[in-house]
Amino acid sequence: MQPQTVETITSLIQEGEFFKLKQVLREFQPSELVALIEEEEEREQLIIFRLLPLKLATEVFEYLDLEIQRHFLDNLAQDKMADILNEMSPDDRTALLEFLPANFVAELVQSLSEEERKVTLQLLGYPEDSVGRLMTPDYIAIRETWTVQQVLDYIRQHGGQSETLSMLYVTDAQGVLIDDIRIREFLLSAPTARVRDLMDRRFVQLTADQDQEEAIDVFRRNDRNALPVVSDQGILLGIVTIDDILSIREQEDTEDMQKLGGSAALDEPYLATPLLGMLKKRAGWLVILLIGEMFTATALKSFEDEIAKAVVLTIFIPLIISAGGNAGSQATSLIIRAMSLGELSIADWWRVMRRELATGVMLGAILGMVGLLRILLWSRIFPGEYGAYYWGIGLTVGASLVGIVLWGSLCGSMLPLLLKRLGADPATSSAPFVATLVDVTGVVIYFAFALLFLSGTLL
Repeated sequence: MQPQTVETITSLIQEGEFFKLKQVLREFQPSELVALIEEEEEREQLIIFRLLPLKLATEVFEYLDLEIQRHFLDNLAQDKMADILNEMSPDDRTALLEFLPANFVAELVQSLSEEERKVTLQLLGYPEDSVGRLMTPDYIAIRETWTVQQVLDYIRQHGGQSETLSMLYVTDAQGVLIDDIRIREFLLSAPTARVRDLMDRRFVQLTADQDQEEAIDVFRRNDRNALPVVSDQGILLGIVTIDDILSIREQEDTEDMQKLGGSAALDEPYLATPLLGMLKKRAGWLVILLIGEMFTATALKSFEDEIAKAVVLTIFIPLIISAGGNAGSQATSLIIRAMSLGELSIADWWRVMRRELATGVMLGAILGMVGLLRILLWSRIFPGEYGAYYWGIGLTVGASLVGIVLWGSLCGSMLPLLLKRLGADPATSSAPFVATLVDVTGVVIYFAFALLFLSGTLL
């Protein structure tokens, strides 16, 4: 949206030209109005939304951020919000109610019409992360004995209430799903043709109790804008559309990114999370990581005599352990993302390990060569920098980089798979956790190579 347009809207609000503003707002598309409302302050948001006709207001409301939706519920007239909630698609309404406190939900449910209240309570009755929470009962179901003309007439009469018309669902007399057919098949067929003539009885379906993450995988493998949801008996209950799946995918990705950063996933948007809640989400992991880093200090303590003999070795400790941590963070991020996309599973652990063994050795060799050359070059430029044992120091750093990068790659790739095998969330093997683990072992690897190459000289 152009800045000039936003300025015009703001100017009309400030001047109190609400009648003119109401006419201007009708010319916008819902997506443009969503962008406009999200850019305005809270007072202006309420004014703009109040001026929208019911149908347009409902479309806009469904796509607004949950925080803004909550703000409108708190500040707009109850009858207006009741009308909007009744007009909302059941799946979007359920997503909003999940976000609200229980006592507020009970009050809002009572404001719904009897029919919408029944649908809402049914959807809220499914497990929290199940497909049943995402589905909508607004779809077109047809019978196999109908003609194409009957189907098209039925769509004209009832299609306005359907969430999508891209796919039609064929059910028997008991409501059991027996096929799904793209609407283009009806548009391209003779009016006298029967539905059964277009059927192949091959279709993809979801179950109401199925996990939402599984539904994401099903959508990814099938080119569909919507998928039917059935009961254990195969009865068609509703459909799930791609927009809801994309919303869940965004939530899952957000949680994974937050966990990868070394924090528990936030239950609310960042700015809406209370300060105390933010502390609870972040403090736990930081304490765990701090305790882990204390083992690094313990590892250094065990090599106190070696450090006293060759203080120069301490210069390269940050370089060594950061290289291992970076390699581990790379590996864990790649593996978690690949698992999220369904590119690999626990059964692929040996293939992953072999790849990371080869990759870790090659990456370590590259970094080890850089480290060795840096020390050799520095000893030429500044002859007294490392003394007469610069070759031993260079080999120690080079070999340590190979070892720690290899170890970091293995840890970063295997930990997500191990956690998945134990039934935990792979994202909790966050990059900071892997880095901390590699820090501790990196010190041991470094001084082991130092003893190998410098024993009898510096040590």
